Amino acid sequence: MADESTTVENERLIHIRRIDAEISKIFTEIEEMRAETMKIQTESKWHPFVVVAGIFGAAIAIVKLFV
Repeated sequence: MADESTTVENERLIHIRRIDAEISKIFTEIEEMRAETMKIQTESKWHPFVVVAGIFGAAIAIVKLFV
């Protein structure tokens, strides 16, 4: 009897550890997604300024060609 209860307890602990490992993996994936989201938000904030600077640069280059 003691052997069976020990085996069941060991299986239960193994199952709990597997679930804990899966939860840790999911938390890691969530943190990676948060970091990517922050990166995209930062890039999208600066994107209009970069586009406008590119347009101004192109306009200045065209004006220099004709002046």
